[in-house]
Amino acid sequence: MKKRHLTGVLAFTAAASLALVGCSSNGDTGDTAEPTESDSMGTITLGFLPSWTDGLSTAYLLENQLEKLGYEVEMEELTEASVLYTGLAGGDIDMYPSAWSEVTHASYMEQYGDNIEDLGAYYDGAVLTLAVPEYMDDVNSIEDLKGQAARFNGEIIGIEPSAGLTKQTQEVAMPEYGLDSEYELVTSSTSAMLATLQDKIDSEEDVVVTLWRPFWANAAFPIKDLEDPMGAMGEPESLHFLGTLGFSEEFPEAAEYIANIKLDDDAYGALEGLVTGDEFEGDPAGAVEAWLADHADAYPGILTD
Repeated sequence: MKKRHLTGVLAFTAAASLALVGCSSNGDTGDTAEPTESDSMGTITLGFLPSWTDGLSTAYLLENQLEKLGYEVEMEELTEASVLYTGLAGGDIDMYPSAWSEVTHASYMEQYGDNIEDLGAYYDGAVLTLAVPEYMDDVNSIEDLKGQAARFNGEIIGIEPSAGLTKQTQEVAMPEYGLDSEYELVTSSTSAMLATLQDKIDSEEDVVVTLWRPFWANAAFPIKDLEDPMGAMGEPESLHFLGTLGFSEEFPEAAEYIANIKLDDDAYGALEGLVTGDEFEGDPAGAVEAWLADHADAYPGILTD
């Protein structure tokens, strides 16, 4: 980890903090000084589910940026949202870098919200969807699924059992459209859902899956969102950075920096595309560096070198 030059709205506060750290260690305040353990502004643990690629992408973006600010960053990969929220509320995890806390994960916030700090939203207009392949010309609305379960083997292909998308589909959308008596929501993992989707498309078979936006798969697969005239998949929401309670007091420079991150569709799409694409497969940190090279002005205060 090396300290870097700071730009934008964070330059003053972060530079002051780094200067104080430098004086307490060896008196060298230059940006090129070799870091020591005492130089660190603290360790921040980021918890995320790698299969949920919005969180995967923003986790590695934050790792890059927080290290440039002078923090140590630990990456904690989890497989269940329930474990993530429990760890966040209990302080085992300092941050969840992409929470659907307004609608999709509202139930977790009701349970754990008193011990969680909202650090700001980085993306607006996120939505949950049901989707089918584009070649299914006669299925364009969730209403069209009614009475056609045999075409889909009676299955809607979902993701992780603890996902908010799973709960919304199973407890709201399926009952409201009268699908719960015909269909089973099959849950396993995001990767398994995508594998099934790919197999069905390859053989041009009928399939309906649970999806969401933003998500790279919407551009990678020839699929279409089903219209939702009853609004049963929930209202659009923002994607938030959540911290354990007291995060901004323990890490004030990080909290100030994080609050300024706002990504539009183009910037977010490019980030997720690089992190999940073939060019940087297995190297999400390299993908973030490539994204920074092309999106140096994505939001105020971004640290590019």
